[in-house]
Amino acid sequence: MAIINWRFQWRGISPNIKKYIIWKLAQIRLTIQSLTYNEHMSQSYVIDCLLEPIFWIVDNFAGNLGQVFVFCVSVLTAAVVFIAYWIGLPFWWQRDPYTTIFLVLMGNWLLLNIIFHYYKGVTTSPGYPPHGTMISEAASICKKCISPKPPRTHHCSVCDRCILAMDHHCPWLNNCVGYYNARHFFLYMVYMVAGVSFVIIFGFEIGFQVLWLYDPSANIPHNDPDLIGHPVRINQTGALIPIKDIVEYDSVNFPREHNLPVPITSELQLISSDPWKRKAVIFMAVTCLSVFFALGTLVIWHGKNISRGETSIESHINAKLRKTPRNVYRNPYNFGRRKNWKLFLGLIQGRTFIRHILLPSGHKPSGTGLTWHTIHNVMEDWP
Repeated sequence: MAIINWRFQWRGISPNIKKYIIWKLAQIRLTIQSLTYNEHMSQSYVIDCLLEPIFWIVDNFAGNLGQVFVFCVSVLTAAVVFIAYWIGLPFWWQRDPYTTIFLVLMGNWLLLNIIFHYYKGVTTSPGYPPHGTMISEAASICKKCISPKPPRTHHCSVCDRCILAMDHHCPWLNNCVGYYNARHFFLYMVYMVAGVSFVIIFGFEIGFQVLWLYDPSANIPHNDPDLIGHPVRINQTGALIPIKDIVEYDSVNFPREHNLPVPITSELQLISSDPWKRKAVIFMAVTCLSVFFALGTLVIWHGKNISRGETSIESHINAKLRKTPRNVYRNPYNFGRRKNWKLFLGLIQGRTFIRHILLPSGHKPSGTGLTWHTIHNVMEDWP
């Protein structure tokens, strides 16, 4: 009789299973790569393929949606102005007429700048490279237009054209933000943030009363119940004696006049008691706070880009270039914060901040957007 002794190696089975799984996964990966091989395959190419449906929606519907967005901005702005005059003006006039005059002048100054810069941002062409002419400083060839691109020029898929110094395509303007209308776009956002801040500050008391301290039973005028009882009189001992005979006529047989003090109804009570005005105050609060946070964030973002002398597109490109191993990249259009702002706002050639920034001004930026001064070839007297 033969006895066979055998021993199962538990310690070696786990590494073998792991190696087998890794080998099978490598086979699957190699098979997929063999069937889908493309010499242009990269991470950016894969992302572009996955985002292709989004690009198709933007290319086909963004142009039509832009007109709807412009209409919505116009209606919302008109509604806020109407409610400010309907509710805010009587409230401040009852409080102090002189302060009201100052607020009306300041509010209309902000409104004038908002309307002007929004209109210019919508109607002003951002700037396009000329066709059929020689471009002396072409940076590259546009793959979609098949034409030379000047420096800082990018192709807009919505407009289907190359845009000079393109920042982005803004659906709220139904227009690209580029070389000739970037100042109007930025100043529109600045004045809009200032305008909603103005409404929030000087309408805070109204909103606090209506939205926080509102009491429907106390603020509705003429809602006191009819008094039931009998008139009384107090004698010298302090006792209450009912009046049985009420004299309705005076000594000359004229009806008596009872001049009783009537409490003054404040404008806040009228606003709180009116359901339509309450809804208007809620609408103003939601709209102004939303615009303040949304556009306020964009103002800070674009302000940082202007300080660095770059557009939104260039900020993404330059951020990648700054991460190079040697970190030697320097933006050739960054002349320093002060000069970058002067160039962006067009405060050159004798223009002043009061006349051309605080007041509506349609001045254009200097140059053509086809050639650019850089930190390497800047002239001494420029700008």
